[in-house]
Amino acid sequence: MAAPSEIIIDYDDVDYKQETKDFMRNLPRYTKDYIVGLFPILHWIHRYNLVWLISDLIAGVTVGIVVVPQSMGYAKIAELPPQYGLYTAFVGLCVYCLFATSKDISIGPTAVMSLLLGQTVTKVTSEYPDVTAEQIAVAFSIMTGAIAMFIGLVRLGILVDFIPAPAISGFMTGSAITISIGQWPKLFGIKGINTQDSSYLIFGNFFKNLPNTKVDVAFGLIGLLWLYGVRYACEYFGKRYPKYRMHLFFFSIMRNGLVVIVSTLIAFLINIGRDTSPISILKDVPAGFQAMAVPNISPSLLGAISSQLPSGVIVLILEHVAIAKSFGRINDYSIDPNQEIIAIGFTNIWASFFGAYPSTGSFSRTAIKSRSGVKTPIAGIFSGAVVVLALYALTPAFYYIPDATLAAVVIHAVSDLVSGPSYVKRLAKVSLWELLVFLVAVIVTFFTTVDYGIYGSVALSAVILLFRIARPRVAALGRIQLTKQQQPQEPQEKLLSAPSSSSEHLYVPTNHPTLGKLVESLPRGIIMFRVDESMTYPNSGFLADRIIRHCKDHTRRAGRIPTKAERAWNDDASPQRDAERASLPRLHAIILDFGGVNRLDSSGLQAIVDVQNTLNRYADQHVEFHFVNVPNPSVRRSLIVAGFGTQPRSIHVDDASTSGDHQQQQLTGPTEILPVVPSSRDGPQHELEESIRRQQKHQKQLDDLESLGGSTDKDEKLHAAVITLPKDKYPFFHWSADHAVQSALESLAHRPAEPDYNSQEEEQEQQQ
Repeated sequence: MAAPSEIIIDYDDVDYKQETKDFMRNLPRYTKDYIVGLFPILHWIHRYNLVWLISDLIAGVTVGIVVVPQSMGYAKIAELPPQYGLYTAFVGLCVYCLFATSKDISIGPTAVMSLLLGQTVTKVTSEYPDVTAEQIAVAFSIMTGAIAMFIGLVRLGILVDFIPAPAISGFMTGSAITISIGQWPKLFGIKGINTQDSSYLIFGNFFKNLPNTKVDVAFGLIGLLWLYGVRYACEYFGKRYPKYRMHLFFFSIMRNGLVVIVSTLIAFLINIGRDTSPISILKDVPAGFQAMAVPNISPSLLGAISSQLPSGVIVLILEHVAIAKSFGRINDYSIDPNQEIIAIGFTNIWASFFGAYPSTGSFSRTAIKSRSGVKTPIAGIFSGAVVVLALYALTPAFYYIPDATLAAVVIHAVSDLVSGPSYVKRLAKVSLWELLVFLVAVIVTFFTTVDYGIYGSVALSAVILLFRIARPRVAALGRIQLTKQQQPQEPQEKLLSAPSSSSEHLYVPTNHPTLGKLVESLPRGIIMFRVDESMTYPNSGFLADRIIRHCKDHTRRAGRIPTKAERAWNDDASPQRDAERASLPRLHAIILDFGGVNRLDSSGLQAIVDVQNTLNRYADQHVEFHFVNVPNPSVRRSLIVAGFGTQPRSIHVDDASTSGDHQQQQLTGPTEILPVVPSSRDGPQHELEESIRRQQKHQKQLDDLESLGGSTDKDEKLHAAVITLPKDKYPFFHWSADHAVQSALESLAHRPAEPDYNSQEEEQEQQQ
C-alpha cells in the first residue's frame, strides 16, 4: 500500500470583484428564474391528466360542501353579514392555485382571522362611528395582502422562522377557546351579550344570563351532538370495517351540510304562518357578488386600522405557512414559504375587489382536502364553483338557517385547533421555556384579545432567544482514554493508528452527568473549552469572563507578586491567596473547540484578544491559543487577521533581563482589532499591525518544531488509498483535539524551567 499523503489545508481569500462579475453575468438568468418561479403552476400543469382531474373534482366538491356553512358562520364572528364569508371563500379558493406550492391547503375565511377582524371592527367602529364594518374588512384585506406580498417578493419569509411553534399553537388554542365561548350565547339563543368582549367577560355574562335561554338551544345542542356523534361513529366503524373506510369518511364530511339542511328545513316548518320567528335565523342573504368594487381606502380609514395590521399580517402568514408545512411533511413534498406568502398576499389583494375580508389557510378544510385524495391545487377551483352555486342558487334557502346551528358548526370546527393535554405534557418534557410561551399566548388571548396574545407570545419568544444567544453554554473539557481495537492486518493497523490520523481520547465536559467520573484532567497548564454558540456582540463579553474566571480558578499567578502600591486598582489578589495557590500549574495554552461557532464578529474576535492579553499578564508569559474544528473559513480568516495564526511559541520574558515596559509590550497583543473610535495621540495607541509583525518574527521558530513539519506543496497528487488527518497551514488551527493537546505539549517542552516563586515571595517578605 502506498504511503499516506499529508494534506495541508489553506483557503484562498474571497474575491469579491470576481463574485460581482459572476453575479452580473448571471443576472439575466437569475431574473428569468425569479419571474418563472412566481408561477409554480407552469412547472406541472402540462402533466395534468384525467386521473388527477377526477381526484381534484372529488376533493374540491367535498371541501366546497364544508366551506359554505363554515364561511357564513365565520363571517358572523367577523361582525359581517354572512355573504361576505362566501365572497372570501370564493376568491381564495380560485386564485390560490396560480401561485401555490402546496396541493393540500384550502384558502378561505378562518376562525382566528375572523376573530381578529371582528375585534378590529368593534374597536374601530367605536372610535369612528361613520366607518362601516364592510369598509374595514376590505381595507384590512388589501393592506395585509400588500404587506404579505411585499414580504414574499423580497424573500423575507425567513422572518416566520423566528416565531416558534409553541407561540403559534398557543394563540391558535387561545383563539379557539375564545371563539367557542363567544358562540355559547348564540348556541343558547341568549341576547344582549357582547361577543367581542374578552373571553372571561363573555364566560361570566353567559352564566349570568343563562336563565334567558331560548328554544334555539335545541338546535344548537342537537347539532353539536350530531356533529361529534357522526365523526366518532365513522371513525369507530372505519377501523372495524376497513373495506368501507372511504365511504364512511365521505359520509362523515357530509355531516356539516346535513345538519344545516335538516335544521333549516325544521326552522322553515316552524315559521310557516308566523310573522316573527321563535328562533334566531340568518334571514336575507343577497344573491351574487353584491360588494364588487374598487377599494376606496381613505387616509383616515388607513390610520384607524394601522394598529391592527401587524397582528393581521402575522396571523395571515403564520397560520398559512404552518399548515402548508405540516401537510407538506405528511404527504412528502416541500413548500416554498416565500412563494406561499406571495400567494396569500396576492389572493387578499385580489379579494378586496370582491368585498372580501382577509383569507388564509384553514386547518380543518385542509385536512379534509388532503384525506379526500387531492392531487393538485386546481381542486380549489371546484370548491369555488360550489360556493358560486350557493351564492346564486341557494341564497333563498339560507334565510331560515338557525344561528344556533351555525354556532354549532363553528364550535365543532374550531375545536380541532385546541392543543390538548398530551401536547402540553410533551412540550413540558421538551422545554419548560416553550411551555411558558404557549401558556402566555393562551392566557393573554383569553383575558384580552388575539393581537395582544400574539404580541405577548412573540415578545417572550424573542426574549428567550436573545437570552440563549447572550448566555450560551461554555464548557471546560477533560478527556477519557479510548481503548484501541486490534486490526486483523498489522501494516494497516500501524497506518491507521498513527497519531496524525486517529483520535486517542474522547473530550467531554468535566461535569458530564454520565461520563464525568471517567474524565481525566488535561496536562498541567493546558485548558480546553467548548463554545456552543457563535461568538457575537451579545455574548462575547460573557464568554470571555467565563473563560478568564475558569483559568484563574485552575491556574496560579506567575511572575513577581506586586506590592500593595504596585497592584492595579482592579486587582483584588493578595500575597496570602497567591501563596495558597502556588501548587496550581502555570497557564501555558488554551484550546478552544469552535465546532459550534459558525460566526465570529468583531466583538467576538476582540473578546478573544482581550482574553489572551489578560491571561498573558496573569501567567507572565505568552499563552498559546489553539483552535479545534473551526467550521467556517470566515471564522478562520478573522482569527488570522487578529494574529492567532502566527502566535509566538515557547516565548518567556525573563524578568531580570527585560525592562517593565518592554516586557508588557511582549506579553500584550493588539489591544483593539476594530477600534470604535480612533486612538488619541495623547493616549494609548492601537498597535495591531505592530503586534502582528512582532508575532510574525517568531514564525521561524515554528519550522524548527517537528510537529509543524510536512509538505506545503498544494499541487501534490493525493494518490494514496489512506490519508492522514489533514493539517492546517497555520500551526494553531487543528482538525483534532488530540493534535491540539500534542502541539501545546511540544511547545511546553521548549519553555524555560519555571522559577521558584515561593522563594521569591519569602525574599520579598524579608525585604518588606
